[in-house]
Amino acid sequence: MTAVHKPERIVLNEIVPAKMPWSGVIRKGQHLKIIDREGRQAVDFLCYNANDTAERYHAPNTIKAAGTISLTKGHTLYSDVARPLLTIVEDTYGSHDTIGGACSAPSNFMLYGVKDCPGCRENFLAALAQHGMDRRDIVPNVNFFMRVPVERSGGAAIARGDSLPGSYVKLRAESDVLAVISNCPQINNPCNDHNPTSIEIVVTEASNEA
Repeated sequence: MTAVHKPERIVLNEIVPAKMPWSGVIRKGQHLKIIDREGRQAVDFLCYNANDTAERYHAPNTIKAAGTISLTKGHTLYSDVARPLLTIVEDTYGSHDTIGGACSAPSNFMLYGVKDCPGCRENFLAALAQHGMDRRDIVPNVNFFMRVPVERSGGAAIARGDSLPGSYVKLRAESDVLAVISNCPQINNPCNDHNPTSIEIVVTEASNEA
């Protein structure tokens, strides 16, 4: 039997400039598409139950369910109470990091000796503040379009950004989800190929049109 693909209606289409945050509620059944417009751009991502933000993305549950630290099509982002939040339904990149976490001004100083260089943590804080949330709500995040290869010995390092222009990941909301994004501003390691660029956010839902 041939699968029937229902037409989709665009709910939101927005460009997120280089180095900037974004947040929005994705309703159950809607799709969130994140497009790496110019390529080689890491996108740090958090998500929460929009109706109870105490429930949020949980890396260990997600990794255990996926059986891998690199996410792609078919994998689900689970919450701290093991409920599905978002499922990856399309992916042209193929390997999204779950262990590297977010850069920050303090970690940039710790790792690179650079002062006053804000990162994704600061972007997360700015976006979360709009929803009455703060640093206590930041947990280890997903990094779309970023790889952290792990060697047999246990060694790991952030790889140079290698996603192609137009690469995208598309996620289906399994419940009402608050999505929080940092379009990574990092210039001290190679995750953005040392050149942060803009991304595109598209939210769609099933259309009633024939």
